[in-house]
Amino acid sequence: MFNSTLNRTDFLSLRYAAPPTGNLRFQAPAPPLNMSSQGIQLANTQPNQCFQSGNGASASNPFRGNQTTNLSSPSSLTAKLTKRQSSQTEDCLFLNVFVSGEVNAQAKMPVVFWIHGGGYIAGGANGFPGGDLITEAGGGIVVVVIQYRLGVFGFLSGAEVKKNGALNAGLLDQQAALKWVQENIHLFGGDPEKVTIWGESAGAGSVLQHMVAHGGNTQPPLFRNAITSSTFLPSQYNFDDAIPEQLYSEFVQGTGCTNATNTFQCLVGVDVDALEKVNDDINKSGFSGTFVTVPVIDGDLIIERPIETIIKGKLNAKQYLGMTNTFEGRDFINSGILSGMNITNYVTQLFPQFNDNQIQDTVAQYTGAGLDTAFDQAVAIMGESIFICPTYALLSAYPGQAHKGLFAIQPGNHANDISYYFPGTNGPPFKNAQFSASFDGGFLGLAKADDPNTRVVDNIITPNWVPFGGIGGDQGHTEMLFNKTEDSQPDIRSFTTDSSLLTRCEFWMSVAASLPQ
Repeated sequence: MFNSTLNRTDFLSLRYAAPPTGNLRFQAPAPPLNMSSQGIQLANTQPNQCFQSGNGASASNPFRGNQTTNLSSPSSLTAKLTKRQSSQTEDCLFLNVFVSGEVNAQAKMPVVFWIHGGGYIAGGANGFPGGDLITEAGGGIVVVVIQYRLGVFGFLSGAEVKKNGALNAGLLDQQAALKWVQENIHLFGGDPEKVTIWGESAGAGSVLQHMVAHGGNTQPPLFRNAITSSTFLPSQYNFDDAIPEQLYSEFVQGTGCTNATNTFQCLVGVDVDALEKVNDDINKSGFSGTFVTVPVIDGDLIIERPIETIIKGKLNAKQYLGMTNTFEGRDFINSGILSGMNITNYVTQLFPQFNDNQIQDTVAQYTGAGLDTAFDQAVAIMGESIFICPTYALLSAYPGQAHKGLFAIQPGNHANDISYYFPGTNGPPFKNAQFSASFDGGFLGLAKADDPNTRVVDNIITPNWVPFGGIGGDQGHTEMLFNKTEDSQPDIRSFTTDSSLLTRCEFWMSVAASLPQ
């Protein structure tokens, strides 16, 4: 629908894949039915979200020492089921398209492809009004915002899934949406050869997964540039490692499928309300602040640990820009749980694959590093190992070519930057037009012209972005700071990355095989 006031055309709830229900549960996304036979389709309402769940909230890690999670037994499960939110459904593979101006199929505008975050267990398209990015870009782009299967629905793993279904179904959903863009975006005035993928948190982690997909050599290419805001790289196991197999067994047990001749087919046939409840239970049973239904190494899309592919320096993107926040880990630390353990205990629970030497080496990295309390140390360990250092790892694959930014407006926590990308009707906390234009301008300059230094609107005050070198060596570690002064003026300037941070990132690279990442 064209909005003459905003000079924008929005298409909501476009189906890019068949409903992943019935026998298509846990399978790769299938093409949608021929919609032309259905007549004109309304595209003016937001799609229902994929099923959501909470993150880990346990004081101990169920995967340390091969413990079992504390699930409800099948006999008591039904009584505890609560009616799911009507806005959540298994049939959720939709995307929204936002077009600058009226649709002109000859326009060949750059495309921004947004992947939402939420730890691979939560989120949806309706929280990200793509029209905001069009405004910030000064027009001239097409924005695509997608949904993908979450939790057990998108990331059930194990040998039985490999044999009978599709591993990393949620990532395959994203890939199907990217292919949909390649095939259809020209009809909306977009240029399929100028696609930039961008995401935040698990959305940024998804961007990383597509950068390393097929060993960094996806053919034909599905995008040109990549942007990550808070790259999320939790432990990524082989699909049939002990922990994915344990998770599969927990889902089988929790749904009453233990004695089934074919446990996978039993899971396919489980009532969706029961599966949703077990999905929530198992995700919440993980260690505090962690996520258990996440991507794995499947041997097809993701052929090796992401860090292995990154080290080889050949990824599926020509240009890359990475943004992190100052305190990425803070919101994932439960101070009540942490108060009952020291930092050694915390590291032991956070990384169940670490041996005693690796645990002590980790503690040593964060002792005497200007981190005075166990809470501060835990914030840094969580934030750097899973969000910040994976971003620097990606930068190292583009030495002297990629760009790095730091969002530091207090409190500088994870996801505090989202309201500056998508201000909606309320706007971000720091309401300063120059700051917002400058902060967003780098991302959208890259999307529109392959260069964050492109001035997409007039009031950008960012100095020139300087390409970032690698993690190690004297290669130039310059990034862009986005902050505000005490008197609430924009503080945007280049700075040199803290060398001690890069040293700690080198440490995380050295233990990546044990994380594993």
